[in-house]
Amino acid sequence: MTPYRPEQLDDIDIDILRALQNDARLSTRQLAAKVHRSPTPVFERVKRMEAEGYIRRYLAVLDADKLGRGFVVFCQVKLRQINRDIASDFVRLVQSLPEVTECYNVSGAFDYLLKIHAPSMTEYRDFVLNKLGAFDLVGSIESTFVMSEIKHDYGIPL
Repeated sequence: MTPYRPEQLDDIDIDILRALQNDARLSTRQLAAKVHRSPTPVFERVKRMEAEGYIRRYLAVLDADKLGRGFVVFCQVKLRQINRDIASDFVRLVQSLPEVTECYNVSGAFDYLLKIHAPSMTEYRDFVLNKLGAFDLVGSIESTFVMSEIKHDYGIPL
C-alpha cells in the first residue's frame, strides 16, 4: 500500500522531510546530497515547506533520565462537566504546566490524556495534589506509570 501523500508534496519533498526527521542538523549541502539534488532547489523546497507549515519547528531530543525527569506517567483526566469555557480553562491550565509534555483531548471514559515527566513519584504526587488536582472541575485522575520505554519515534511515517 502506498502511503498517503498530500497533493502539494512530491516524492522529493517527502525524501527531504524523511531526511530532516532523521537529522534536522543537516546543512543544506548535506541534505541535498542525501536526496540527490542540488543545494539551491533543496533550500527553496525546505523554505516553502516551512512557510506552508509542513515543518513546524526544529528541536533537540533530550535525555529525560540524565536531566532528572525520567519518571514518566500517562495521566487520564475526566472533568466533572465539560463545555467550551471549562475545556478552554483546562487547556490553559495544562499549557501552563511544564511537567505536562503532551496533552490530547480523547474520546472514551476520559476527556484528556496527559504525558507527564517528573523527577520522582513524590514529585508526581505533589503535581497531582497541588497543580492538576487543584483545578476544581477535575472529576477523576487515573495514572499509568511507565516502567520502560520500548519505542519512541519522534517522526511521522512518510
